[in-house]
Amino acid sequence: MVDLANKLAVVTGGARDIGRAIVLRLAKCGAAVAFCYHDSADAAKQLSADLERSGAKALAVKVDVTKTAEVEAFIEKVHLTFQAPIDILVNNAGGLLARKNLSEMDEAFWDSVMAVNLKSAFLMCKAAAPKMSDGGAIINVSSQAARDGGGPGAIAYATSKGGLSTFTRGLAKELAPRTIRVNAVCPGMIATAFHDKFTKQEIRQRVAAMTPLGREGASEEVAALVAYLASADASYINGACVDINGGLIFS
Repeated sequence: MVDLANKLAVVTGGARDIGRAIVLRLAKCGAAVAFCYHDSADAAKQLSADLERSGAKALAVKVDVTKTAEVEAFIEKVHLTFQAPIDILVNNAGGLLARKNLSEMDEAFWDSVMAVNLKSAFLMCKAAAPKMSDGGAIINVSSQAARDGGGPGAIAYATSKGGLSTFTRGLAKELAPRTIRVNAVCPGMIATAFHDKFTKQEIRQRVAAMTPLGREGASEEVAALVAYLASADASYINGACVDINGGLIFS
């Protein structure tokens, strides 16, 4: 377990699946955690209760991470609540929205996917960076799709995640003078509601069989990687997009 005692972390899309696991892991490592959610009020309420029972300092806020005003208000609320600089920012909010081929997509759908996966990270970094401590860490949750183009009907999603990986590398250089490290994690097939909704069971089974470790990943495994990248143990890792896919694709 890495040591994140006396750190303040902000996690977007923190109520469910990978986001929830990240929030719990950071709190278990000793960090105070502010997380936002959008359509998962019940899950956010349950997570807040779990954190309170564990003695962790936490804040949950409903935010549309594609809206500048809401993002800025969230970061300001974090600052006023904790009265401390942000040490860790995890941009986890995102989604596929729907599987659509090029012929099925319209401009509004494309823009929506780009907004939730890429614009959201830009807005959050822009709002949070001035309130981050030097020596802090930003971790973006990208995807294996950023490198392999995604599965059927995931062109927009894969493109947005590819943009997020590139954004990670560029921002890593820009914030390096403040020793704020910027990295990304790139999950493969992780057992989440995302795949329950968008991926057929037979495809999941086939991908798991193709994976050298012979299974899907768990949200907690992604969260452990995020916590490591947020910690001083990863102090010389910057601009990396780290695969976590059981060996299905190598760098």
